[in-house]
Amino acid sequence: MKWNLRMVAAQRDLWRPTEVLEAFRAVGFTPSLSKVAALWGGTPVTLRLEDLDMICAALDCTVADLLQAEPVAVDKAAPELGRQAVGGEAEGPVRPVPRRRTGGPRSLPPS
Repeated sequence: MKWNLRMVAAQRDLWRPTEVLEAFRAVGFTPSLSKVAALWGGTPVTLRLEDLDMICAALDCTVADLLQAEPVAVDKAAPELGRQAVGGEAEGPVRPVPRRRTGGPRSLPPS
């Protein structure tokens, strides 16, 4: 997801976190300046839905304006592992096959 708070704020002529904080306070949303600066500076790891709703109310925007979906890069060359239905046809032996030793007899355990 791409976080577009700075772009949405700029479209409303808000250029600093302190100006955004004033807009938040106008709708009754009172986060700390450090929280607003963190939202301003980068994509938040978590964000409460109530806070997101208040941000949208303060900036007169929608969630779609603030969050933009980005496609996830998928490596199509990597084979799919472990994606077999239970009871389905398996390739190769179902039970493990013991390794054959090429050397002599087994060594004795340590005493």
